[in-house]
Amino acid sequence: MPNSLHNDICDKFRFSKLYEKYAQSLSNILYYKYGELLNPSDKVQEAFIKLWENCSKIKPEAAKSFLYKTANNMMLNEFKHQKVVLKHQQIKPKDYTNESPEFVLRKKEFLERYERALSRLNEEERVAFLLNKAEGKTHNEVALELNITKKVAEHRIYSALKKLKNELDELKRN
Repeated sequence: MPNSLHNDICDKFRFSKLYEKYAQSLSNILYYKYGELLNPSDKVQEAFIKLWENCSKIKPEAAKSFLYKTANNMMLNEFKHQKVVLKHQQIKPKDYTNESPEFVLRKKEFLERYERALSRLNEEERVAFLLNKAEGKTHNEVALELNITKKVAEHRIYSALKKLKNELDELKRN
């Protein structure tokens, strides 16, 4: 007899009858308890999905309590999540800087000169240099990626660095 009871919930017809019987009242309870913002009808749908996924494990007489408890827990989890979201929304991002306007301007000008200097390098040097300095690849990795020897990769990187230092005074200190 217990096996036939388990099969009752897994039967599509009986499951749809459970849905018709409990879905609206469960949705109403969640709506009255938590309001519309947390989407109570979605939580009811999710509770029925969980019931269907576990239909072989749940006895028919426990289906109602399973649905109500599952949907309520989902609403509580959503409520906690919304509290976290609200807390993070209240944290204001830093809209100021400790950098002086002169520093910001010098930094912008340097970046423009750096971009121009990079564009004047030949393609082989520029690619090797950027793989090494911008992407952090080792000389061996650069050589493998460009299908060249390690010595050629080193030469291209150092040649590019030397040209950049000649054009940009700020790099001479490093």
